[in-house]
Amino acid sequence: MGKIKRYFLELSYLGTPFHGWQIQENAETVQGTIEAALSTFFRSPHSIQGSGRTDTGVHASMQVAHFDTSESFEKEKLVKGLNGILPKEISIHSIREVKSEAHARFDAEERSYFYRMIFQKSPFLDGMAWYSFRKPNVDLMNKAAATLLSYKDFEAFSKVNTEVNHFRCEIKSAYWEQKDGELLFHITANRFLRGMVRAIVGTLVEIGLEKRAPESLVEIIESKSRARAGKAAPAHGLFLDRVTYPDEIYLDL
Repeated sequence: MGKIKRYFLELSYLGTPFHGWQIQENAETVQGTIEAALSTFFRSPHSIQGSGRTDTGVHASMQVAHFDTSESFEKEKLVKGLNGILPKEISIHSIREVKSEAHARFDAEERSYFYRMIFQKSPFLDGMAWYSFRKPNVDLMNKAAATLLSYKDFEAFSKVNTEVNHFRCEIKSAYWEQKDGELLFHITANRFLRGMVRAIVGTLVEIGLEKRAPESLVEIIESKSRARAGKAAPAHGLFLDRVTYPDEIYLDL
């Protein structure tokens, strides 16, 4: 047996067939599917730890997870081998060796999500975007989104009964972009609460449809009440887009 080493997996997945990221009994999850593939490849039990969990139906254009192994392997062969075992909805992009104490969740400096809305029926984006008949006012939504950067406590946008020590998040950017007939909401923060992005999107869209005033976002945030915020946007329009780490954790720069 060789020395135990730690590696980061960079991957993407379509969340549609899975009951979220986190492993659970009697349900197919992204984490469980990757752990099974790793265990098959190495012919011994292997577990992974993700940068964070995504809910049922949420996608990831970039997710990061770490695993430990004492087995020796060629990275390219492992990437090819895992992709041959995994279903078409999950793709492994790269494997990088990191310091033994590096952690996919706790060492992440920033996480970025985007949310896609479309306003024409599309067979290519079915299950990957929120299809809406009405187009909201982007200026109103961006005016409200800018308010998010002035606050740190986002309990009003967190799922209730969630197991967290605090509701503080540092949002670095939050804005809507019109692109090729779509609306994309981009948001980056050091951390996110469960259900936070979908609750923010749902609330901003209500503002864009003039069901609420942009100024109402201040009252919602300061109330710290999920009941005051809007209905969560559908899961299938949400993508985990980027997770960043300090360079010093990598051993193969």
